[in-house]
Amino acid sequence: MTTRDDLIEATRELMWERGYGATSPREILDAAGAGKGSMYHHFQGKEALAQAAIERNTEQMKAQVLASLGSGSSAVERLRAYLTRDHEAVLKGCQFGRLVQEPEVIDSPALRTEVGEMFAWIRGQLAAVITDGVESGEFRADLDPVRTAATVAATLQGGYVLARAAQDASVFDDAVEGVLALLEAARA
Repeated sequence: MTTRDDLIEATRELMWERGYGATSPREILDAAGAGKGSMYHHFQGKEALAQAAIERNTEQMKAQVLASLGSGSSAVERLRAYLTRDHEAVLKGCQFGRLVQEPEVIDSPALRTEVGEMFAWIRGQLAAVITDGVESGEFRADLDPVRTAATVAATLQGGYVLARAAQDASVFDDAVEGVLALLEAARA
């Protein structure tokens, strides 16, 4: 990997562990094993580096989401695959969900936009699967795909928060199983 890649990877990990605001440029340089000035050689500053890290997270998350939503033959199976995929370190929380809790990210139009677009994309992917389920007759015709997708996404994010608060990953599993039960109840 190049120094630029090392900086991005270090930033990704530190933002997930500590958050954007609590991560200093010095800590990024130390974690990347990069010398002074390296960050500013490759990026205009911490915000630009964080944006590159979020973009890389987005690429990886999109691939994971597409793979899980592409598995299974029914809409419920596809949604189950998405909700139960290997969630890396549930107690660390979602890489994107943690960012929107930080004022520094929300106050940055560039960072807020990156994170917001990712959540919008996920809701769109979920809504497409639910629409397929409605159109195929798997779900009731009156099920609103957009609102149901928002519920699924919110349950996943809320599950992370509740599990972190309790320091118990089973709380996350309970939230997932609860929304899956609601989806089963919406079958036609």
